[in-house]
Amino acid sequence: MIEPEHWLKPAIHPVYARLLCAELRRRGFGEAEIIAGTHLDWETLHTDNRFLSLEQMRRLTLHALALSQCPWLGIEVGNLTQLSAHGALGSAVVASNNLVQALAVVERYASLRQGVASMRQEQGENLCMVIDEHMMPEELREYLLGHFVASLLRLLETVTGKSLQGEVHIEWPFAEPPWAAMYQHLAVQNSFGNAQLRIHVTANLINSPSLAADPEAARIALRECERLLQKEQQGGSLTQRVQSRLVHCKESYPTLEEMAEEEHVSSRTLIRHLHEEGTTYQQLLDDVRKELACWLLLQTELPVEMVAERLGYGDTSNFSRTFRRWLGMTPREFRTAS
Repeated sequence: MIEPEHWLKPAIHPVYARLLCAELRRRGFGEAEIIAGTHLDWETLHTDNRFLSLEQMRRLTLHALALSQCPWLGIEVGNLTQLSAHGALGSAVVASNNLVQALAVVERYASLRQGVASMRQEQGENLCMVIDEHMMPEELREYLLGHFVASLLRLLETVTGKSLQGEVHIEWPFAEPPWAAMYQHLAVQNSFGNAQLRIHVTANLINSPSLAADPEAARIALRECERLLQKEQQGGSLTQRVQSRLVHCKESYPTLEEMAEEEHVSSRTLIRHLHEEGTTYQQLLDDVRKELACWLLLQTELPVEMVAERLGYGDTSNFSRTFRRWLGMTPREFRTAS
């Protein structure tokens, strides 16, 4: 069994969840219907830039697939992903001199927006982009990879001004689905059942210049990407660092003062910096405990008493009251309903 830390640590920028919500809105679903049962708050999702965990994205995606009855929904959402969704990474890609340089930018900075997969280039007769999976639950695999590839190809079409549909061959790492024809919207040539996701680019496309090549704009965007990358390599934003530390705690959680000491700052400074990022220590602690409680209740057979103990509650009734405040039902009711 995959440990909860894998599922609950920050993994995906919320803009990609918002794009999924926007597609569902476009299909006629209302806000309440879209987030029903996901334990997500619509306003928070659309205003807070804290990364979502894989578990949060899993709940939203599976619910969206059930609502839409569209198994290729990842492709649909990826096709509608605009340049602005990728932040400084997107700006640096578009301002690159050519396609090869643009792909090098994606390869280096893709982790700024998500941690589920990375990309690397393999040089041969043709250029090949290889997608390495890091956190890819089987039930989300087709959606996430479809979204990743579709949004990447749209980004590269923006760079070259050319349709890539006839210029790429995509090897998909899952069995051919009944809706395989939908994949031809991405590429004329698709093959399934491969060991790894690979995107082969024809030789005549490799040297395509960028329509919006701008050395000065590229320099500014790359400087921002590099700043963000260094920040990520140091654990991300303060909020992400605190979340990651809390996710790895077992049975006891640090006080605000202890967390401030781990960050080598005063309690007042920690409070101020978290406030600047739009959150509080108590809110982060509550969120981590709530997510872990839900995960343990659904993914394990641990008795409620042991779940309470795992979350640092010595009194099970206190845990039950807190859980009811979080989700409007007791832990046992939640487990039964799910």
